[in-house]
Order: sequence, then C-alpha cells, then structure tokens
Amino acid sequence: MKRTGWLAVTALGALALGAGVRVLRPSPAPALPCPPDDVRWFDAGTALVARCAPPGTSTVMPAAQALVVGQKLDLRSATEKELEVLPGVGPSLARRLVEARAAHPFESWDDVDRISGVGPGKLALLKANTRLGPSAQ
Repeated sequence: MKRTGWLAVTALGALALGAGVRVLRPSPAPALPCPPDDVRWFDAGTALVARCAPPGTSTVMPAAQALVVGQKLDLRSATEKELEVLPGVGPSLARRLVEARAAHPFESWDDVDRISGVGPGKLALLKANTRLGPSAQ
C-alpha cells in the first residue's frame, strides 16, 4: 500500500474514533432546562420523575436525588437516613449529628466541628454537600 493509502486509512480511523467518542461521551447540556433549585420530584407510581417546577411547588426531593442534581441538604432539618447518603457519613455519625442538633441547634460550622467523629476532612465534605438552612427560631 502506498503512502496515500496509509494516510487515508489513518484519517478514516481518526474519524471513526472521533465519532465513537462523540457517541459515548455524555452531552454537556443539562438534562433539564432549569437550575437545580427548580427541579421537583413527582411520584409517577413506580418511580420518581424529575421535572422543572417553579419554587414553592410542594414536592420534596429525596436526599440522594437532591445531591445528584447539585442541591445541598439542609443540615438543620435533614433526617438521620438523609444524612447517611452523604459521602463519609455513616449511620453512627448521622445519629450523632441528629442528637447534637437536637441538644443544641447548629448556629455555625463550629458547632458541627465539635461533634465527635467530625474532623477537618469530614467537615469539608459536610460543607460541600450540606448547608446550614434558616434557623427554626
């Protein structure tokens, strides 16, 4: 095969590789055309369905799905089961967080840092995946 033939084979191979990568890579476009705070979960009988809905729509997004779409859990109101889905938080730490919150509501991240089992690494994970919502006063 001549040089031109090899160049044609190489070019076709590069095009095929590019087309394959294009098909396999996910689109950078968002799955829903709204910001994460406007995503609401609706019960479709056998599954939960995500749709865009205006703020104030009365549906509660499950904790795991909220994290997937980029929302943060409210550390002041999350249940033990919801806290368990956070990275680095197991059942015992989730229980300690809920018990500490019941005894003394979280006013700042320093209150969270004082809990046994929450060191600098866990605190960074909690800050990345939760927020201290409005206090219940």
